[in-house]
Amino acid sequence: MRIIAGEWKRRPLTAPPGDATRPTSDRTRETLFSMLTSRLGSFADLRVADLFAGSGALGLEALSRGAAHCLFVEQDAAAIRALRKNIAALRAQAQCDVMAASVLSLGPAKQPLDLIMLDPPYKSGAGAVAIDKLVRLGWIGPATWVTLEIGVKEDAQVRRLEVESERKVGAAKLVFFRMPE
Repeated sequence: MRIIAGEWKRRPLTAPPGDATRPTSDRTRETLFSMLTSRLGSFADLRVADLFAGSGALGLEALSRGAAHCLFVEQDAAAIRALRKNIAALRAQAQCDVMAASVLSLGPAKQPLDLIMLDPPYKSGAGAVAIDKLVRLGWIGPATWVTLEIGVKEDAQVRRLEVESERKVGAAKLVFFRMPE
């Protein structure tokens, strides 16, 4: 597993041991970031969250491409160790906040973020629950892009946002959301 593009292109990332965490494949990550680039144009100065972060590959990819800051939220101890190791290896501590907790424990936001990426366990429904809560707590605003990775046979059951697009990539489905206009 490696960073695909940007400042840290080709730098390796550590994945947590065991099968408690399912890292996003390089192919899926490449598709996700290609789709994001076509919508955002640039990652420069974006405030990003990588929720259900695992190794942090999604957030670190965004930082490598120019995002200003990333909040990583993960509750698995082994994944948090791998995440912190990856941040240290890239010397990205100043751009990162790591919250060792459940995504559902997030409190109210000071302001909406620019990009929120969620990669919950497949078939858990946790992504939809988290998105609903994030909207209520002000993490998601009219300009926020939200991405959700789910299993290819799953449906994204999100009440408060509209599906902007979906793409199947191997065993994954990437769903992009926006607030209704």
